[in-house]
Amino acid sequence: MSVTVIVPTYKPGEKFSGLMESLKKQTLLPDQVIIMNTEKKFWKDSMIGGVKGAKVFHITKEEFDHGKTRAQAAGMTDSEFLVYFTQDAVPADRYTLEHLLKPFKDPQIGAVYGRQLPDKDCRLIESYTRSFNYPGESRKKTKEDLPELGIKTYFCSNVCAAYRKKVYEEMGGFSFPAIFNEDMVMAGNMVKKGYAVFYAADARVIHSHNYTWGQQFRRNFDLAVSQADHPEIFKGVPSEGEGLRLVKNTAGYLMKKRKFRLIPSLIMSSGFKFLGYRLGKSYKRLPKTLIMKCTMNPGYWKNRN
Repeated sequence: MSVTVIVPTYKPGEKFSGLMESLKKQTLLPDQVIIMNTEKKFWKDSMIGGVKGAKVFHITKEEFDHGKTRAQAAGMTDSEFLVYFTQDAVPADRYTLEHLLKPFKDPQIGAVYGRQLPDKDCRLIESYTRSFNYPGESRKKTKEDLPELGIKTYFCSNVCAAYRKKVYEEMGGFSFPAIFNEDMVMAGNMVKKGYAVFYAADARVIHSHNYTWGQQFRRNFDLAVSQADHPEIFKGVPSEGEGLRLVKNTAGYLMKKRKFRLIPSLIMSSGFKFLGYRLGKSYKRLPKTLIMKCTMNPGYWKNRN
């Protein structure tokens, strides 16, 4: 199989260097690595770290788009498989790429995404959220799973994900402009067309964030905007139930660990997430000035007609 790894970057740092080092040690080596870097002034060629087949393409901050930038990179290669990482996702071992691509032996599978493990500085609530969203068991998901899994059927993350390029192109590539969530839109299209999305729990990367309440609000606002913009995927498949289940399970976990002092923080962060989500779903009724205060991606709105 031929494989191209694609990594969008902006002010890449230590974790990006860790990703590059890990790519050199994988049991399955990529044929090509395409780096889509935003703002050349923040880039140093030494950051590639000697990765063979690596090419860097520079764009401006105004040109960046979550869907378009990734689609541009996909258009530069004729590899059979496309693998996407974010710059802060570091493979947990030498087998990440091998395990990420192994499920494609099943011809029904159009996309595979890996497991995200918490970093050493990850706070307890976020660490539990990682285990909730990325459990230890792998699973193949098709449209037959919608009654059981709901929106989780479409879940996929370009933090660490691979796509069969032929199927990716059949779906029309990543849609853009995209504020966020281009991976779930692609996965949703695949599932609706009869393909499968596979969660590979043994394809592991270290990746987590310690978001503030304000950042969680903005992230969920953008998530909801993406869902509102794609009713063909998300209409009739609400997210609120899954969010409520996460809150209940996290509260139970904290009580089991006797971390009662963290429950108020869980309630507050959940409230900010929910408020951001509800506003994002209704963004078409909001004034532009309020939207700009709510979003995590102001550049998206500046470029939007």
